[in-house]
Amino acid sequence: MSRGINKVILLGNLGKDPEITYLESNKVPVVRFSLATTETYMNKEGQKVDQTEWHNVTLWRGLAEVAEKYLKKGSRIYLEGKIRNRSYEDKEGIKRYTTEIVGDNMVMLDSRPEGGSGGGSGGGYSSRSEGSGADSSASPSGVPTQMASQAAESAGAYEDDLPF
Repeated sequence: MSRGINKVILLGNLGKDPEITYLESNKVPVVRFSLATTETYMNKEGQKVDQTEWHNVTLWRGLAEVAEKYLKKGSRIYLEGKIRNRSYEDKEGIKRYTTEIVGDNMVMLDSRPEGGSGGGSGGGYSSRSEGSGADSSASPSGVPTQMASQAAESAGAYEDDLPF
């Protein structure tokens, strides 16, 4: 029997450019940014209502470097990670609490810019791979993994061969 699962899957747009910092002790890169997810529903009056949730996202090591290099405000991504609650002391010595998503797998869903560099058409990256942060199951050309491809397709129209 499982002790529990802490798994988050988000599909959304960056609310600001990623901000990279390096831990003083061992120079480990850390990137933080906000991610907006929007759901649409019909209210009692039959009007469409958009409900946007904002998520604080933290990425570490190779995944942080990829995000800092290729993502910008408005970039659309698929993100897998865990929810973390933590506390810290601010500059005035007041204890603060925050909830964040610590990402461990990311797929960039934007098309490549005209120059052909940066961005990424479905470039899949994972923090589980050492080195550059590239997902070991993604091809060198940036073709996404099967799971990432399925996630990108689920963001668009649904097509299937069901007879009903």
